[in-house]
Amino acid sequence: MTGFGKAECSNGNRKITIEIKTLNSKQFDLIIKMPNAWKDKELEIRNELINHLQRGKIELFITLEEAVEGMTMQFNETAVATYYLQLVNIAAQNNIPLPSDVLNHILQMPNVLICERNDPDEKEWQIVLEGIRQAVVQVNSFREQEGRAILEDISNRIKFIETYITEVEKIEPQRIEIIKARLQQNLIEYVGENTIDQNRFEQELIYFLEKIDINEEKVRLRNHCSYFTETMNDGDGTGKKLGFIAQEMGREINTIGSKANNAAMQIFVIQMKDELEKIKEQILNVL
Repeated sequence: MTGFGKAECSNGNRKITIEIKTLNSKQFDLIIKMPNAWKDKELEIRNELINHLQRGKIELFITLEEAVEGMTMQFNETAVATYYLQLVNIAAQNNIPLPSDVLNHILQMPNVLICERNDPDEKEWQIVLEGIRQAVVQVNSFREQEGRAILEDISNRIKFIETYITEVEKIEPQRIEIIKARLQQNLIEYVGENTIDQNRFEQELIYFLEKIDINEEKVRLRNHCSYFTETMNDGDGTGKKLGFIAQEMGREINTIGSKANNAAMQIFVIQMKDELEKIKEQILNVL
């Protein structure tokens, strides 16, 4: 959702600069800073931006510069006279001589020089609107470039998770044998080898191994990875959906971790969690 666009246009002696900045946000959050003359166009601007930018924290800046020859300037004679009389009175009351350049000082006072600008008309607004559209095109071009980089990064991280699932599968047979041997050794230490009922032990072992079986979690996690990639390649407007899929991936990874009972397998679970967290961070940039 991060982007930047700028457009410049003109209407006679008036130069108009339009800048649009976008950042990540779950909603459409618009801030507009522009001359008061166009305040009544704010709703039209909002509709224009929401149609093309969809969501994000969006800042729109419109500045207007007018050449001196395009402005009508005149002195406010009343203000000049008022300032002069007040200075004369203050000087007389405090026995202070007036400086010879008193007029220069008065000309620097507020509201002495009046600049009258021509009010913008509908023709000028159409020029501004076209400038906004040009800036939006640049923003979306910027977003597309960033999106391609994000797509590549997320795709690589999904592949890493799928690779870690394969590594977990390689460890699984060894894990089962280690658990079986550990349980049998513990049982021998507690009750003695000669008193073990092998049939009962096998039954309990099968029950325990079923509880820590992770085949379903692996299948679901692989399916989530495939669905994530498929959804990611569908196009725009998938950010929230990708977030939901990532949550489901996290549940399966956590379940595998809770059932692992194996240090080597836990290492791959941690690596999957790390990749998933980075994916979630990147999803915040996706519309």
